[in-house]
Amino acid sequence: MKITFDFEKPLADLQQQIDKIEQVEEKTKVDMSATLNELQEKFDAVKKQVYTNLSGWQKVQISRHPDRPYTLQYIELMCDDFIELHGDRTFGDDKAIIGGWGSIGGQTAMFIGHQKGRNTKDRQYRNFGMANPEGYRKALRLMKMAEKFGKPVITLIDTPGAFPGLEAEERGQGEAIARNIMEMSVLNVPVICVIIGEGASGGAIGIGIGDKVYMLEHTWYSVISPESCSSILWRTWDYKERAAEVLKLTSTEMFKNKLIDGIIKEPIGGAHQDPVAMAVILKKQLLKDLKGLKDRNVEELVNERIEKFCAMGVVIEDEPVVVAPAPNNEGV
Repeated sequence: MKITFDFEKPLADLQQQIDKIEQVEEKTKVDMSATLNELQEKFDAVKKQVYTNLSGWQKVQISRHPDRPYTLQYIELMCDDFIELHGDRTFGDDKAIIGGWGSIGGQTAMFIGHQKGRNTKDRQYRNFGMANPEGYRKALRLMKMAEKFGKPVITLIDTPGAFPGLEAEERGQGEAIARNIMEMSVLNVPVICVIIGEGASGGAIGIGIGDKVYMLEHTWYSVISPESCSSILWRTWDYKERAAEVLKLTSTEMFKNKLIDGIIKEPIGGAHQDPVAMAVILKKQLLKDLKGLKDRNVEELVNERIEKFCAMGVVIEDEPVVVAPAPNNEGV
């Protein structure tokens, strides 16, 4: 396995021991299988312990791993075929959001998702997964096309946020996201949304309104990133770990607060350790939900979708709030 993060150091140390013993065994031709088996068992135990006790910030780190599968890789692994569609028919084609028809388990669905890049050139081409207004308008155009032909919509979310540049605001970034939220709420076909990496702010919710909303195990979903939250509250990024805990942005916390419908387990160590296995797990869940949603009454589906999202954020005070008296401003 690839060791990347600080919290993986115990695994790196064990892996180094295993590698050294394998080299000695190869060089001396002495059977070291007993020692290797013992170390491998210890490695597996430590690996399980490390990844079942991750903090919020550590999960944020895993969600950003450069080898983590992105939308196009999942589509390639899950679909028998895929035809990408381009453009919003208004301004241009946003490379940060991709979409098109895909065949999964013999069923046709409209796949839409954020796409990041693997290297510097590709990241710039994809704008680091940060969509412009035309990206959200392209997504809406494809959703409406799916609705026209009675096909389900599957969205894969992985973005550090919508692009915050001046040109995006000039072209109506807020309006584009708001319109998507409104239109997805009443879309007359099943909609399944999965956070596969980062789920930040309006950039995520712009394609995140669905009948089923899932998070992969080591992902995050929040109104703001830990770094941005830290910079606002403490004027520095130094408290990003604390912000990640306070924001309760992990899949466990989100499910506990009834903001998502479920958590999809990842291979131990994260989806980047075994993208093929992760795609198999995700495909199984998608096919299960497509089967369950296919024959649902459209009106009931839309009403339940609206009620689910309207119920989020409702707070009921058990006791009256005591408001402190205003300070005496005499003489000001």
